[in-house]
Amino acid sequence: MPIDGLSDAFRLLDLGGVFANALLGGVIARRERLDPIGFATLAVLSGLGGGLIRDVLLQHGTPMALTDYAYLLTAFAGAAASYLADVQGPVWDRIWPVVDAIALGCWATAGATKTLAVGLGWLPAVLLGVVTAVGGGAVRDVVLRRVPGVLGGNTLYATAALAGAGAFVVVNNAGHPTEGSVSGLVVGAGLCLVARWRGWILPSADAWSPANVVPIRYRRRLGGHVVHARRRRRMRRNADRTPTDRPRSHPTTDSTSPPEQS
Repeated sequence: MPIDGLSDAFRLLDLGGVFANALLGGVIARRERLDPIGFATLAVLSGLGGGLIRDVLLQHGTPMALTDYAYLLTAFAGAAASYLADVQGPVWDRIWPVVDAIALGCWATAGATKTLAVGLGWLPAVLLGVVTAVGGGAVRDVVLRRVPGVLGGNTLYATAALAGAGAFVVVNNAGHPTEGSVSGLVVGAGLCLVARWRGWILPSADAWSPANVVPIRYRRRLGGHVVHARRRRRMRRNADRTPTDRPRSHPTTDSTSPPEQS
């Protein structure tokens, strides 16, 4: 595919991701019983928040969402659609994960591409690729006073964005920018979809505790060894005591014996 055609395809995917995430913001706004301003706010945050954060951090011109009206209009269209109709249902449940995964791969690649274009290195490129992909949803959750979903408890999302941005950077640095864009999209979207399908999540801190890592049969066996070792040590200490160390037994007087007669 020519570079211009690839750029147009990525732009369509980008706008499609903005619309889908704006719809998601509207779905959450309906759940929270917000008014039209709330719908528009959550739609813009969900669909455009990551790109706005990226452009502000890069400090390389006005954010794209403010110069290309197609992005804001697309986000507002998603807010209006979700306000006028409840889009949730079986069709939404089937289509939304696929569109969201494609948008994640596209945004991770776009963020890394723009970061490299301004002269920064591979590490900021990967970081801002992830921020572009997940920043909008995280800001939306913070506005709603919730723990951002990307911080744990859900299937791989930020990790998928990290893999997509990393794949793009590796292939791009090898001298293949076009193939890098495609690989970043495929890796990010593919990992996100597979993680949803297989239920992959990152382990929490408590998941590495011995109670969870060591199988129960080995814990029981280890616990039995510990009990036996303590018992043996106690027996050795008792055996090593000298007779003088042992507690003396005091004679007891039998109250039932008759008194001595003189």
